[in-house]
Amino acid sequence: MKREPKIISEAKKIPEAIATSKLNLLSVPPGARHKKKVLGRGSSSGHGKTSCRGSKGQTSRTGHDMYLGFEGGQTPLIRRFPKRGFNSKFPTEYQVINLKDIAGLKSKKINLELLEEKGLIKSKNKLVKVLGEGEVTSALVIQAHAFSKQAIEKIQKAGGQIEVVNA
Repeated sequence: MKREPKIISEAKKIPEAIATSKLNLLSVPPGARHKKKVLGRGSSSGHGKTSCRGSKGQTSRTGHDMYLGFEGGQTPLIRRFPKRGFNSKFPTEYQVINLKDIAGLKSKKINLELLEEKGLIKSKNKLVKVLGEGEVTSALVIQAHAFSKQAIEKIQKAGGQIEVVNA
């Protein structure tokens, strides 16, 4: 039994658009409410005996919940593969910067505040590592938490110095 929404205007003078905007005149649109499926009430209901769950097995039981990758009791693929290597739960993460980025700065002393000010690193409070991509032409004094071997060689070759900042 479908229920059609009724729009009742109190007077013929009120346009229909205004009449529908009153809260006491609103009704539920058709198809918005569904009848609850009643289960386990005999075979004549169409939802009796097994209550639409098929017959027997894991999915017919209450509380069944199969995780992503479940293979019907067979050892899942993710557990069949051997684990390799080691992944630390607490890795040391650096903000990396290359020598080619530093070479563009006009300062002779490059510290974390300057790098943050120029937008080369996000935060001076996080660890910074200088990598050796690019060339250094002038003698620079560079402060950072870590340096790659190639970066150290290039900085010292140009007559510069490195200063390791302790975190």
